[in-house]
Amino acid sequence: MTKSLTLTFDNGPFAEVTPQVLRVLEEKEVPATFFMLGERLALPDGRPLAESVSAAGHWLGNHTWSHSTPFGRQPSDEVVEHEIRGTQALIDGLATNRRMFRPKGDGGQLGDHLLSPKARDILLEDGFTMVLWNSIPRDWEKPDDWVETALEQCEAHEWAVMVLHDTPTGAMRHLGRFIDEARDRGIEFTQEISPGCMPITDGRVVAPITQFVGDPGAV
Repeated sequence: MTKSLTLTFDNGPFAEVTPQVLRVLEEKEVPATFFMLGERLALPDGRPLAESVSAAGHWLGNHTWSHSTPFGRQPSDEVVEHEIRGTQALIDGLATNRRMFRPKGDGGQLGDHLLSPKARDILLEDGFTMVLWNSIPRDWEKPDDWVETALEQCEAHEWAVMVLHDTPTGAMRHLGRFIDEARDRGIEFTQEISPGCMPITDGRVVAPITQFVGDPGAV
């Protein structure tokens, strides 16, 4: 059976990296999704970079404003609202896809630190699709040695939703090689997201989410 791979890029955009990633994706004809930070979009070069991502046919998603405290550990509803809605206000005029949100995973972990009750309610009220992941090759930790890990993770899933980062670590120098080697293994790239990684879809709960919602007051 053919294995599928969805590429996603978190924590950008960065002028020194995001255009490089776009060039590789164009050359290799791979569509992707970029989950951007509000504080990056608010910089002078943030909107032009996001526009270039959207113009190239890639999808834009919301990855919080500051990428600081995971919402399941954030007791302030006001902070949570700004982190989600403040970022989305900068994306709404650019994105042509559905409203997509990716929570901070704190090293790629899944658990009840991802959302607070307030964050969950905003995602439902505002019609968001929450996009999780099942592949974390940790490119930020080993910028020159992530490709083999990424390939192994692709082989371990019928449909991998992979988190990479268009951040200035140097890791994206190896993006083209990774794409080539994945294709050599028969892996097919898709822009669609595996349903198994979208427990909230267009503001509707479609899979259990209690394991992703914590109680910040108990922290």
